[in-house]
Amino acid sequence: MTSSIAFKSFTGLRHSSAEPPKLHSQLHNISPPNYCQRRLQITAGISSPKLQNRNLRVAVIGGGPAGGAAAETLAKGGIETYLIERKLDNCKPCGGAIPLCMVGEFDLPLDIIDRKVTKMKMISPSNIAVDIGQTLKPHEYIGMVRREVLDSYLRERAASNGANVINGLFLKMDIPKGGRGSETAPYVLHYTEYNGKVGGAGQKKTLEVDAVIGADGANSRVAKSIGAGDYDYAIAFQERIRIPDDKMVYYENLAEMYVGDDVSPDFYGWVFPKCDHVAVGTGTVTHKGDIKKFQLATRNRAKDKILGGKIIRVEAHPIPEHPRPRRLSDRVALVGDAAGYVTKCSGEGIYFAAKSGRMCAEAIVEGSGNGKRMVDESDLRKYLEKWDKTYWPTYKVLDVLQKVFYRSNPAREAFVEMCADEYVQKMTFDSYLYKKVVPGNPLDDLKLAFNTIGSLVRANALRKEMNKLSV
Repeated sequence: MTSSIAFKSFTGLRHSSAEPPKLHSQLHNISPPNYCQRRLQITAGISSPKLQNRNLRVAVIGGGPAGGAAAETLAKGGIETYLIERKLDNCKPCGGAIPLCMVGEFDLPLDIIDRKVTKMKMISPSNIAVDIGQTLKPHEYIGMVRREVLDSYLRERAASNGANVINGLFLKMDIPKGGRGSETAPYVLHYTEYNGKVGGAGQKKTLEVDAVIGADGANSRVAKSIGAGDYDYAIAFQERIRIPDDKMVYYENLAEMYVGDDVSPDFYGWVFPKCDHVAVGTGTVTHKGDIKKFQLATRNRAKDKILGGKIIRVEAHPIPEHPRPRRLSDRVALVGDAAGYVTKCSGEGIYFAAKSGRMCAEAIVEGSGNGKRMVDESDLRKYLEKWDKTYWPTYKVLDVLQKVFYRSNPAREAFVEMCADEYVQKMTFDSYLYKKVVPGNPLDDLKLAFNTIGSLVRANALRKEMNKLSV
């Protein structure tokens, strides 16, 4: 199906337009501060060249969550901001789950959230289902969004704050050559603009800027321009399926995750609820050529609950598996998928994309004294240092979990068994919803360690028995 399919509007969580959403009263228990309103500390050094008769110019390439968040922060901070995005109606194949803290941190209105998921089912290779979500508080939920809706909202908000949004395809950039004056020489961007005035071919244009943020996804052309290096990537495949109303009731506030060699040898399959349909998908790094076979298996595992459904859109997209070898070069920085910020095990990327875009933009605003001075690599490096310090442990832990529990069906059975533990659910949801490492109870941690070892021992024994049967 093509991207021209229109979805009917969904008003289940929508506030009256006459009364703006009262997010703060509804989310009063969220501890993270409102970053959108905070003032940035100005740290531009006196040695930084002061700009004459203009402000710092920054181009953001890519208009997803990373690009939209970056452009908004730059524009608010006094930067002359340009956001270039080719597909303004882009529908990335994405599960669309966002943590509760993102709603508060990024001031997201409730009318862009299709569903508030408060229950999840983790389903093992043998179809044993474990209910997850029993530890959630009444106000807590996982938000489900459509990327075309979220991305558009963030871009429009950036534009309302002064960013210049260009419907165009970034082609390449001319990087300043070394030597005297290169520290202030502009980057020259080459792009094709699609403004509806010159037909489908578009119009070739150039743009001079002082710094560039690459937020253009896993196939980033900005990354290629700075020799950022390659990385392993997964293929995500997703079908949007409109199911009968009586079956949609089942998924009203429920999401499902399926694990097993049949749905993916190294990831999971999912059924996530949207406004008037469900998103059914899977992904893999190691067996990309079999992705359609895994998708069929995911549909078959959920067939009784989606019976009678009609596929209304098919989507596929690469998803990075780890950060690029280089994420920064002089006055060019990578964020979001372009930098490789998708977690192992869960495949989460939306929050980390938006967060990295904002962090990078904050570093530029601070380093330039609200756009009054030139920036250099040391200013942008502060973003990387802050990012790695804050989130690197999360990525490493999830990497280990994926290697331990996704390696075989017996290990996946052990993983699902472990998810039934209430303490595991509490620690997992608290960490996911608020993006904080939650301190545990030492006795419960010890009990969890013994239970995990027990599950793995049983999984290993089961694997050996299965190997005997296959000989």
